[in-house]
Amino acid sequence: MLNNDNISKSTTLATINGVIMLASKEQQKVPNVTFTLRANDEWTTRSSDEIFNDKTVVVFSLPGAFTPTCSSSHLPRYNELAPTLFKNGVDEIICMSVNDTFVMNAWAQHQDASNINFIPDGNGEFTDAMGMLVDKADIGFGKRSWRYSMLVKNGIIEKMFIEPDLPGDPFEVSDADTMLQHINPSACQTSAITVFSKPDCPYCKKAKALLNEKGLTFEELEVGKDVNLTMFKAITGADTVPQIFIDGQHIRGSEALDEHFSEK
Repeated sequence: MLNNDNISKSTTLATINGVIMLASKEQQKVPNVTFTLRANDEWTTRSSDEIFNDKTVVVFSLPGAFTPTCSSSHLPRYNELAPTLFKNGVDEIICMSVNDTFVMNAWAQHQDASNINFIPDGNGEFTDAMGMLVDKADIGFGKRSWRYSMLVKNGIIEKMFIEPDLPGDPFEVSDADTMLQHINPSACQTSAITVFSKPDCPYCKKAKALLNEKGLTFEELEVGKDVNLTMFKAITGADTVPQIFIDGQHIRGSEALDEHFSEK
């Protein structure tokens, strides 16, 4: 939890019902920082102006690469919802952490999150200027970012979602679904959809096109690559693709998917 001993001196505070909270910087310009990155075995930089000017950018910042909540929930869901966020006017999605570029590059490769750009705030300059730098020395992390997300338009912070002051590692408001809800409530998806498919299957392509047309995100499992044939048959009771599940309900193939949506 936050207290006066583990908050950076430059951090802006607010007190709600006697509880110390990190304060929002909505309607303010993002800090002017130059980030140092390693790409293709060469050193390079990206500045705040390059990242944010004349663009709509979603940033989610977290305590550390490879940590449990960050790896299992925070990052994967942003990567999953990225196509929907892009369709709703977002130009870039940034994952930021007070880690060096080598750690962030390794994490990006490990997570296979191709829709996300990873920015290492190694010195904590951006995080400190945002008022989000906190001391996690009690768990051996040193200075790290408090978990938050924000929507930035042309360098101005339109909206921030800052995690509440709760024990442990709170993860309640900085998630991808909350951000999408803010940007376009009608684009939010509550259904979990899984498509079992094979490459070059025309019926699979038809089913995926229909789901995309509906603006729905889905997990695709390729038979023979992501799941073997024996397991596929055990799960679906079928030997043809596609096989589609929505919220655990077995819809079956592409024609059945058409019928499913026509009944709604």
